[in-house]
Amino acid sequence: MAKSLVIVESPTKAKTISRFLDGEYKVEASFGHIRDLPTSKMGIDIEHDFEPTYVIPPKSKKRVGELKKLAKDAPEIILATDEDREGEAIAWHLITALGLKEKNIKRIAFHEITKTAIAEALETPRKLDIHLVDAQQARRVLDRLVGYELSPFLWKKVKRGLSAGRVQSVAVRLIVEREQEIQKFTPQEYWSIVATFDKNSNKFTGKLAKIDGKALDKLGIKNEITAKKILADLQNRPAEVIEVVKKEVRRNPAAPFTTSTLQQEAARKLGFSAKQTMMYAQQLYEGVEVGEEGSTGLITYMRTDSVNLSEFAIKSTNQAIAAKFGQNYVLPQPRRYASKQKNAQEAHEAIRPTDLMRDPESIKGYLDRNQYRLYDLVWKRSIATQMPEAVFDATAVDTQIAGDKMYIFRSTGQVIKFDGFMKVYLEGTDEEEQEEEGLLPELQKGDKPKVVKIIPNQHFTQPPPRYTDASLIKALEELGIGRPSTYAPTISTIQERDYVQKIDKKFSPTEMGFIVNDILVEHFPKVVDYQFTAGMEEQLDDIAEGKKEWIPVIREFYTPFHENLKEKEKDVEKHIELLDEKCPDSGHPLQIKFGRFGKFICCSNYPECKYKRPMPEEQKLIDENSGVICDLCGRPMVVKFGRFGSFLGCSGYPECKNIKKIQKGTGVTCPKCGEGELVERRSKRGIFYSCSKYPKCKFALNGKPTGEKCPKTDDLLIETKNGTIKCSNKDCDYEKEIKEEVPEKTTP
Repeated sequence: MAKSLVIVESPTKAKTISRFLDGEYKVEASFGHIRDLPTSKMGIDIEHDFEPTYVIPPKSKKRVGELKKLAKDAPEIILATDEDREGEAIAWHLITALGLKEKNIKRIAFHEITKTAIAEALETPRKLDIHLVDAQQARRVLDRLVGYELSPFLWKKVKRGLSAGRVQSVAVRLIVEREQEIQKFTPQEYWSIVATFDKNSNKFTGKLAKIDGKALDKLGIKNEITAKKILADLQNRPAEVIEVVKKEVRRNPAAPFTTSTLQQEAARKLGFSAKQTMMYAQQLYEGVEVGEEGSTGLITYMRTDSVNLSEFAIKSTNQAIAAKFGQNYVLPQPRRYASKQKNAQEAHEAIRPTDLMRDPESIKGYLDRNQYRLYDLVWKRSIATQMPEAVFDATAVDTQIAGDKMYIFRSTGQVIKFDGFMKVYLEGTDEEEQEEEGLLPELQKGDKPKVVKIIPNQHFTQPPPRYTDASLIKALEELGIGRPSTYAPTISTIQERDYVQKIDKKFSPTEMGFIVNDILVEHFPKVVDYQFTAGMEEQLDDIAEGKKEWIPVIREFYTPFHENLKEKEKDVEKHIELLDEKCPDSGHPLQIKFGRFGKFICCSNYPECKYKRPMPEEQKLIDENSGVICDLCGRPMVVKFGRFGSFLGCSGYPECKNIKKIQKGTGVTCPKCGEGELVERRSKRGIFYSCSKYPKCKFALNGKPTGEKCPKTDDLLIETKNGTIKCSNKDCDYEKEIKEEVPEKTTP
């Protein structure tokens, strides 16, 4: 007798589910979407209610044929794709592509791939939710309309190959506007004054907080003259503790993970990009081989905006806490969380382990390094949510020094009375600078500690930080732009399109990013408007909930968008950057153009005049690398420019295909071999500097050499990321500041 056919998206998911069905069902994978809009044309009939034309991609045709054969004899078809809009759309496409409309079809959905969840889903099948399908279809049509109509406009006005997208363009705008804030930022000087006190050989520090009873704000001491006046007034004056305030402070754990918060925390704590986080989460969700258990789903569904935990999850969490940490770490009543997101689907669950008793160490041997690190993060966060709050004794001490004026120094400290959830987990932060609170000795009002030293410190206000994966996702979520499934692909796309680049894990716009953003903001303000884009997301949510029809929503957007586009195609001039230099061949002004592999200089009278030359920085590369000989055939090597940057290629190409990396020199001779030059290199961990004679000489530094030597050890000095110059010898403590780059110093 033929078995019922269960269809899921991936073979890993199929393998995991098969374990729980004891051979009663045939479980097969569709390998993702089996129908999509065509790649060679728009595929949307605008004149007939935006009717999409779906095609089966060549890579899916064989699989569709195989599934059709299996479905033909199956007594029932069970569609077990993911429970979100994307999963619902895949199920809908399967029905049409496989001709299943006349078959006995059941739709099941589950939040985790466990035996219990699969059994419950099979017992309670439901109908296909066409509203979810419509919402996914509306997003796909909307994005196709914007991309296919706006991208050619950018090709004509800037350069070929550019793209525009409804969400990606807004993300680029955020990054561009942050960079513009940084460029406009003017640092302000300010000073702080810190005193070190001693009571019975126990030292503690305090920061000047009040002068004559008036609170001192951050910029209260504006210059060195004012700081020195205060310092002079404080010299040789006694100190007295005038107030000691102790109070109990309680701190609650962060909510369980949603897609957004998981991506943010994995970026902060593990250094993962959003794309990496979702890839490893997908693997943990679909199943990993865990010894004799076989393929096992380790976490619940990773695309969710809910912070809800099921009763079963809370109960098993409490059992795990009691077993691992003891009963005093179990809450008497469960802690509930409410989502801050307007359209969060509370019927769904947050991301958590499928089995809370399965602690990370017990399965470490079955996971690769990154799978383990992400599972460890999810497990700890989930456990912490149901542990008691942490309790601190917080102490604030005011110490007064009386001069011509009254100066009060504030000291703060905390002592943990009960660690609570902090025994397991503490949420990360995007803040780059945090003031640490130290331990304080036992102090009482009237104590007269000795003044050890008083130091004025010069500071400068800092510009707003560039976005990281974590802070960009947080900003998009707070603005209501995109949904859990869109953050990772959006961030990947804007990097692939070369609109932004990631340097030291922070995003900055490229020149092309600035140009495209300026055009879109000026001429298509609605497309990149934060409120408008967020409003469109709300309308897509309304479609998913059956409150709106998708076709009127698309029409309301498209009609004014298309009319504006037609006007702009006539009115907007092509982006041209003219130089104050004449073409040596025709006498016309020279211009900078964007080519396939970057910028170049050419005649503005092209194509009549075909004069062109590289940009100055590229010409410099060509000059610096002239005379390099191919080590395979002996012919000269020439500088070439590709999509991934510049490189050396043999002039005998295609007969000789030898290529070499172009090394960025520092002008500093290798101190080990005395022959090679220290050159810049890149690895997965970032930039480092090593000898050009590698592998013959393996000398390397983790900072850029300045060419100067340490006055203490005679080793090379290097520049650090925090704006200082220090000795490359790890055992040497010599360090000085780069005053022209980071204007901060300490005056003793």
